[in-house]
Amino acid sequence: MMNTREKIVTVLALKKKISKLRRAGRKIAFTNGCFDILHMGHVCYLEGAKKDNRVLVVGLNSDRSVKIIKGKDRPIVGQKERAAVLAALACVDYVVLFPEATPARLIADVQPDILIKGADWKQKGIVGSDVVLDRGGKVEYIRFVPGLSSTGIIERITKRAKRKR
Repeated sequence: MMNTREKIVTVLALKKKISKLRRAGRKIAFTNGCFDILHMGHVCYLEGAKKDNRVLVVGLNSDRSVKIIKGKDRPIVGQKERAAVLAALACVDYVVLFPEATPARLIADVQPDILIKGADWKQKGIVGSDVVLDRGGKVEYIRFVPGLSSTGIIERITKRAKRKR
């Protein structure tokens, strides 16, 4: 079993690892997100993505990327710490950071067999789905756990802090 540091990789290192894994007949699954404050919803989602002996690659938004999509006050937790916590999960095989607002370029580089997003994305169009489908792969959706989100947790903390003032 790999240690946490070995699971956090660059795109170049990941491509080399994936090449070997594919030759060994393994399927590569990819998902992405900010994972700003890791919670049970994330854990359920990632464990669901790992099924069937897949190699699970998590594309992690860099701090710069999170600011672009979530606003100037995010992330709460920095990218090194977010990557380390994700990599510590048994269901995650590799974590790779990306600086853009979307993982389109990373998905094109990784060429996953399965692209996974939460079911709440079903009607939104999944970035990179064209790349995966064009090579004969598939897109899967994992059930969204209602009431569990980093944004919701941050809002509850903020409300409680304001009430205590």
